[in-house]
Amino acid sequence: MIIDAHCHVWPDQIASQVLAQRPAGLDPVADGTLGGLARALDSAGIDMAVCLAVASAPRHVARANEFIGGVDRTRFIPFGTVHPGLPAEDNLRLLRDNGIRGVKLHPLFQQLSLADPRVIDLLAALAEAGIVVITHAGSGGGAEANERGAPRHLRAVIDALPDLNLIACHFGGYHRIEEAEQLVVGSPVVLETSWPPSLADLDAARVSSIITRHGTDRVVYGSDWPMTSQAAEVAAIRALGLSAADEEGVLGGNLSRLLGL
Repeated sequence: MIIDAHCHVWPDQIASQVLAQRPAGLDPVADGTLGGLARALDSAGIDMAVCLAVASAPRHVARANEFIGGVDRTRFIPFGTVHPGLPAEDNLRLLRDNGIRGVKLHPLFQQLSLADPRVIDLLAALAEAGIVVITHAGSGGGAEANERGAPRHLRAVIDALPDLNLIACHFGGYHRIEEAEQLVVGSPVVLETSWPPSLADLDAARVSSIITRHGTDRVVYGSDWPMTSQAAEVAAIRALGLSAADEEGVLGGNLSRLLGL
């Protein structure tokens, strides 16, 4: 089974508006709708996808979770959204009410810092509730925004909350791979492989080394769809020269085990 751990989707009526803003300065390759994602999965030979909701403000959390909680569970795995501007109990209730067992944090788009004590407290509540968290890590915006998800802040979260099931996107440091290698690789966090516009832009030997040093059982494939071609990203994983068992784990087995699928 192949599972894409990192797919952004929006309701049909707003997807084009969101993507017209060129998030992180990237050009999307698809429309960001659930229908578009289903077609992309079929084309790439991918079995399931984690669908991510991101609320930019507390007032959007309820509606975003209602949308993502309504996806087809036979094909899509919903990861909802939380916001430190809401009490922890309200965030947890909105996840429970929609049957959501995972959330996405996005320091860039939500304008929250992984170093913010409110975020740490919210993550602690999520850990206690057994919620899996996937977070953007590294850069992708202006200087101030880039600091919110800096690898050093990510490592502080990892050390402070050892019981949190945490997945760090972009190998723990988008466009800050040197810092991620020093601070995050080898830590207990699960690393995710997306690197838009293409994982192939990174040196394959370096990627293979990161995966091996971190532990092949704690790395999961993600594309960051609709900002990348899923088929191209799967091909980039398969070109790394991993063993058949390790490749199978990265492409889906590790995530399946983490989520109890």
